[in-house]
Order: sequence, then C-alpha cells, then structure tokens
Amino acid sequence: MTESVPFILYSRPGCHLCERVEDMLREINSPWRIVNIEGDEALEKLYGLKIPVVEDSRTKKKLFFPFGEEQLKRFLKGGSDSET
Repeated sequence: MTESVPFILYSRPGCHLCERVEDMLREINSPWRIVNIEGDEALEKLYGLKIPVVEDSRTKKKLFFPFGEEQLKRFLKGGSDSET
C-alpha cells in the first residue's frame, strides 16, 4: 500500500503554469503528488481549462489557478482560500 499524500496537483505535460505551481510546492516543501490529466477523459473534462489545480485529498477542497505563493501556503495550512 502506498502512503497517502495530502495534496494533489492536477497538471499536464508542457503546462508552464503547472510547472510554476510545482516550483512553489517544492519551495514550500509540503508533501504532494502530481496527477497528469492528459488521456483521462473524466479528469480532462473536469480540469481541462482550469489547471493547475491543487486538491487537499483529505478534505477534497480545491485551489484553482490563478493564485500566488502566499495563497497556496494558506490553502496548504487549511486556510480559507479554497473552493469546493
């Protein structure tokens, strides 16, 4: 069984905004994993034009781009910058 990672970044290859959010997540040093939406019809329909999207896998709350590093930090700490 794999260890549960609390945050998910929905992304696709070549997405420069997604790469920017990956860099922010690395700098913040919070545990996260990336989910490539490309080729997954359901995820592409859900997030296609909205990526990058960060999800708290515990609460299912989502943070949709655009957001800055401070807003991302608040979201990762359980702040109110999220949408459901």
